[in-house]
Amino acid sequence: MERQPTNQLGEQNDDRANWNLSRFLETLCYFGVVPFLGRFTWLQQLFGRQPATVEPTGDRILVAGATGGVGKRVVNILQQRGYRVRSLARNRSAAVELLGNDIEIVEADITRPETLTEAVFSNIKAAICCTGTRVEPVEGDTPDREKYYQGVKFYMPQVVDDPKKVEFEGITNLVNAAKQYLPETGNYKTIFDFDRASADLKELWGAVDDVVMGGVSESSIRIIPGAALFSGNVSTANSGGFASVRTRSLDPAIDLSDYEGVELRLKGDGNRYKCILRCDDKWDGVSYCYSFDTIADTWQTVRVPFGDLVPTFRAKTVPEYQFNPNSITAFQLMLSKFEYDGDLNPHFTPGNFALQVATMKAYSSEARSQFVMVSSAGVTRPGREDLNLEEQPPAVKMNDQLGGILTWKLRGEDSVRDSGVPYTIIRPCALTEEEGGKALKSDRGDNLTGKCSRDDIAELCVRCLESPSATNQTFEVAEIDSSEKQDWQAFLANL
Repeated sequence: MERQPTNQLGEQNDDRANWNLSRFLETLCYFGVVPFLGRFTWLQQLFGRQPATVEPTGDRILVAGATGGVGKRVVNILQQRGYRVRSLARNRSAAVELLGNDIEIVEADITRPETLTEAVFSNIKAAICCTGTRVEPVEGDTPDREKYYQGVKFYMPQVVDDPKKVEFEGITNLVNAAKQYLPETGNYKTIFDFDRASADLKELWGAVDDVVMGGVSESSIRIIPGAALFSGNVSTANSGGFASVRTRSLDPAIDLSDYEGVELRLKGDGNRYKCILRCDDKWDGVSYCYSFDTIADTWQTVRVPFGDLVPTFRAKTVPEYQFNPNSITAFQLMLSKFEYDGDLNPHFTPGNFALQVATMKAYSSEARSQFVMVSSAGVTRPGREDLNLEEQPPAVKMNDQLGGILTWKLRGEDSVRDSGVPYTIIRPCALTEEEGGKALKSDRGDNLTGKCSRDDIAELCVRCLESPSATNQTFEVAEIDSSEKQDWQAFLANL
């Protein structure tokens, strides 16, 4: 909300127009606000509008091996984070049965490069590879692979697939095909993609115009081909002069602490607008503003650096407040007669206006991983003279009997490192079906032993996409034998 002074000279504005009480009440009900008291979700429910679980349009992530023990967990976590997921599976019907009908599934086989077509990779931001050679206990497993997945008791294993084809040739096929479609850099996170949106925005974005202060300006936002259109009429009558659209309070809040700012792809009308971010759940709290000029009928890319946001309260600057990118609770776009502290907007024209916004993304100059690979601890150990083979885990001792599975995994890692794609290679120790949430430790040199939950490795895969410190890193990981909970920020920083 922007409370306007009368004018720069302190004079009363003589323009008068009929104030619309119904639009004022509609705004309060939409955002669940009681004047002078704040926000109340029960007010939305009273008028038949349930509080929205806001899921901004996320980036599309390809998950290879989506039906495996780690892969299916990765799919679930990505969905919870608001990402769009495309699952690569060799058998589509089996994938649908396991993952459900609400997941985009493409049928392909990484060992057959002719199946890795544009349909697999179009419009993806990154890929998480959880594929692996199928290994089963010699003595037979249950239909749900209980013996294999439990990861604690040792069963004499046998390989079902050809490790060379899956671990080396398949990974090479996948990363080389993916890099033709991945963005040039991995330093963006999509917040809203109105270009591909098809749903109505009424459950997410609502108008907050100067009607809340007695004015008569009026605006709306709706989807048009290729963009969201913020448009309306802004009037200075009744001492007003602003129109805006704002998201309802985001739940959960968005963490953009790894990014430097927000980038808008837009087309305006020559007016100067504001992009506003909020960090609390207050209706009339501190807002963090950035003003930008538009060129009429011209598409532009506008960057809003977090460091340049101006903290304001009712259009007056409050420099004692500091923007917190860890918890962004609302986004807002505004056309206002005023800048800050009573200064006039030099590029403001009252009357009809229109601003098209195609995308809103977080950006950073630091690259992020675009290809996360789940490998295995022990890939360099077969044949190492500094190790006592008998003291090593079964996979290392039995590497030759298992078709050189670890040797080929290492060759697959090399393909990823040599591809030129920003990557993270995770080498987990023995994977189990135990509940996740354990504290983890990482190391290099391939000497780490232990175990880790598939839950935690899936979580780690997703977090590596979001953390610059994980980019172009290869590391081993295992649980810490303690009651500590995982501190992901510290873990990733230590990488």
